[in-house]
Parts: sequence; structure tokens; C-alpha cells
Amino acid sequence: MMESGVIWIVRIGIPGLAILSAAMVLGSAAAATAQKLPPIEPPKPMPRQQEAPTLRVTTTEVLVPTLVEKRGGGILYGLKPSDFVLEDNGVPQKIRVQPEMDTAPVALVVAVELGGASVLEFGKLARMGPLLDLFLASPGSEAALIGFDSAPHLICDYTHSEADVENALENLQPGDGGAAILDTISYGVDLLDTQPERFRRVLLLISERRDHGSKHTKPVQLIGKIGRSDVLVMSISFSPSRAEFTHDVKSPGEDPTMNMVSALVMIVKAFKKNVAKEIAQMSGGEYTSFAGDKGFEQRVVNAAKHVRNRYLISFSPSNPAPGLHTIRVRTKQDYGARIVARANYWLGPAQQ
Repeated sequence: MMESGVIWIVRIGIPGLAILSAAMVLGSAAAATAQKLPPIEPPKPMPRQQEAPTLRVTTTEVLVPTLVEKRGGGILYGLKPSDFVLEDNGVPQKIRVQPEMDTAPVALVVAVELGGASVLEFGKLARMGPLLDLFLASPGSEAALIGFDSAPHLICDYTHSEADVENALENLQPGDGGAAILDTISYGVDLLDTQPERFRRVLLLISERRDHGSKHTKPVQLIGKIGRSDVLVMSISFSPSRAEFTHDVKSPGEDPTMNMVSALVMIVKAFKKNVAKEIAQMSGGEYTSFAGDKGFEQRVVNAAKHVRNRYLISFSPSNPAPGLHTIRVRTKQDYGARIVARANYWLGPAQQ
């Protein structure tokens, strides 16, 4: 049985000194100044983009972390495989359910937008550090921090120290006007894929809704990458409107007659309206927006609780046809509960 992965994304360059050969008299003074400057830190390479990364969704096993939340907000515990129905492209599957929910360590990548109007949210982000402990309660858990504008940048590599991440969040620097969400999610998935299989892998994305400026990742490529991964994406967007953790768009998996091509076209179109939401729902995560400080903090708390209280359902597809598959998970008995599970997965390499 595989472990689940869950996804909620400053370096100073010193310009070289150009010294005119004619100004030899200044040579010794410039040398003395240069000796006092700190050494230039070489840039850390971004994780290598892989066209077909080795991930844990295969033709033999697909992992489907599933939240079952009661009307009052509590988690419905104690369900067994016989209590669930999982359909792959409308066909019921034989499933397995891991009994323990909250035992694996978490690898968390927090991706925060630094470009455009996101600077107005820096005060909220600066106070987020202690909340991340809710994700990292299991021993051995660790977190990394990505900032992004027109491109993603690794601000803080994986660490067990809350203080390191908190310090980085308190010292965010404004970026340019870009919001390369597609490139950032792809980068975050690659970063999470470097972690051992025992980790639950989570990407916490805090950004606006739409992508602006991604240059290296096309929507279909990212759909394939998320569909092959076991990363859980939790998205929290800047918005003045009231919102909740909910799927307010009908899942393609609810229509067994919808074929793989039409489902893919539908998702690609939805990316143009709200890529943060679509990626979260594809992965089995959740999307919400916030307005004030209290709203933001509650969204982070809810996301952490929901990440750690998911049933780990897995199955081997009865029809392992290449391409995008839609999933629907429900309980045989109607408990009046809200069920959140991944909407899609991908078999085979992503389209180019």
C-alpha cells in the first residue's frame, strides 16, 4: 500500500565591478573594498523538469486520498472498503482502504505569490508560520517555501525548523507583475517528488486565481503531471468574496458517458477562469478564497485538518486505457457527509 502524498508555493546578486585599466591608482582601494564584500552565492538550480517523472500513479495502483466530512464539520471515522463505491470512468472498481489516517510524515511545499497585488497580503503571510505546524504534526515532517512572480524561486529548502520558514515568510520581497501559476505548480510537484515514498505530499498554493506569465508549462502538460502524481494541492486565493471549501462545479466523473477527450477539453477551458481551483480539485484537494486576516487563518487551519484526515483509498484500474480518467467516490449509505476526492488521474505520458 502506498503512502499518500499531499499537495497548500531571495537571493541577492552583487553586480561585478568594472575597473578601467587607466585608473590603476584606484586598484588597491577597490581590492580592499572587494575583500570586505561577502562572497556571491551561486544560484540554486531549480529541480530538473521531467517529461515523464517516476510517480506513484501507475497502471497497477491509483491512490485516492478521500475526505468524508460530517455536516457539523467533524470527520466521519471508521469506514471500511465495503462502505465506499469508487467509479473509474463510470465503472465501479475493487478498492482497498488503509486503516490508519494520520501516521505518515508530511512533505509540505508552500508556494506564495510575490507578484502584482499580492504584496497587499504579505502581512497575512508573515503570520502564517505557526499555522504550518498543523500540517507537520507527524514526526519527520518537513516544509519548503517557494515564492513566485513570472517564475518560481526556492526561498527556503526542506527544513524541520518552523523558525526557518517563519523567518522567510516575514521577509518576503515583492516580485514583478507576473503570476506563473502553471510553472510554479509544476516546479512544486517536482520538488515534492524528491522526497521518499513514505511521505504524504502536499502543495499549499496561495495566489490569485489566474495564471499570468508561465513560459515552460502548458495546461495539458500540467494536467498530465498532476494526474500521474500523488500530490494533494490545497489552494487559497486572494479574493474579496465569501467562499468555502467546496466543489461548486459538477465533477466530470459524475457523467459516465463523458469520454477522456471531452473531459480534458473541459478542464483546459476551466484553467483560463481559475487554474488554482481546477488543479486543487483534480488532485483531490480543496479550493477557497479569503478576504480578511481571520478568514485567511481559518482557511489554513481547515486545510491542515482536512489534509491529515483523509481515507487512503487505492485501486487497480479494470480498464487501464492511456489518457485522462475521471473518478467519482461516494459512500453506499447516505450519511449526509461531504466527500472530497481527486476528480481525475492520468495513465501514460502527458501530451506535449
